[in-house]
Amino acid sequence: METILSRDHLAHFPAGEIYDGKLVRPFECPERWDYIVDALNSEGFLNQSNPNDLDKEKLLAVHEKKYVDFLKTCWDQWISSGYTGEAIPTIFPVRGLHQDRIPDDIDGKLGYYALAAETAITAGTWQAAQAAAAIAQTGQQRISNGASEIFALCRPPGHHASSNQFGGYCFLNNAAIAAQGMLTDGATKVAILDIDFHHGNGTQSIFYDRDDVLFVSLHGNPKDAFPHFLGYVDETGEGKGEGTNLNLPMNRGTEFPAWVDSLELGLKTIRDYRPDALVVSLGVDTFKDDPISFFRLTSNNYLTIGQLISGLKLPTLYVMEGGYAVEEIGVNTVNVLLGHINK
Repeated sequence: METILSRDHLAHFPAGEIYDGKLVRPFECPERWDYIVDALNSEGFLNQSNPNDLDKEKLLAVHEKKYVDFLKTCWDQWISSGYTGEAIPTIFPVRGLHQDRIPDDIDGKLGYYALAAETAITAGTWQAAQAAAAIAQTGQQRISNGASEIFALCRPPGHHASSNQFGGYCFLNNAAIAAQGMLTDGATKVAILDIDFHHGNGTQSIFYDRDDVLFVSLHGNPKDAFPHFLGYVDETGEGKGEGTNLNLPMNRGTEFPAWVDSLELGLKTIRDYRPDALVVSLGVDTFKDDPISFFRLTSNNYLTIGQLISGLKLPTLYVMEGGYAVEEIGVNTVNVLLGHINK
């Protein structure tokens, strides 16, 4: 299985995130990438390639131009306004405030485009986000040109980014860019399977009213887990998209037998949809020792996950999302890929 990757991810690493009422070292850290690459090399996944340049026109098929322009210019505006720390939103257009007016001031603009306050923008964020999107897009192009399976090692992740909001460590929605690219390049229907612990709220919102992309998500119950305000079972799509959104939330302490029952239901839904290709938002923060999640999967379980996904017999692009038990992220990620190729 070919891996698409880039060291440009190193351009983005904020000094801290807000957690437990403190500014702490971000859980989404550069060494996550290092552990995955080490595990890939140890298991013989040596076919590794740099991405092609990002097709900006295809990017704008997923993200609003004003939002993309904001990401491009945010840091310069932040610095030119006299701020010296990292760009973290402090005010949001919540209930009772206007939600349709974009401020000129960068502090207000950050809040307008932010999903949450834990994710900072730095001098290198735009460079890293573009590289991650280019990785997913290059993987998509390989699939569209006939490859059977590709791993897109994206950092930063993407599934929380909507068409016009960042947060949850995500800036551009890598999986959505890949799915849209598959459609542009000839697919009639695409399925996205999101197995990250956290609900892919951004991906859901991008495709919610469309019938050419099926979104299936297994995740922690949003009553107790980020992003809290999407991911419920009654969110099934709207308009033409009615019936093409399946949320499978699970409660605290869920172990593999119950989790895999949800996966089987998701896979059946994908089979019934009969897509031309599959994008997997691959998060391994379902692991039992993940510091910001509450499922109980073990490393060996990820082999089974890959085997079951492979059973769909679809051209499959794996797009890296979360996983914050850093020392185990490599083996857990690569076990999914091993399960897939070894059937």
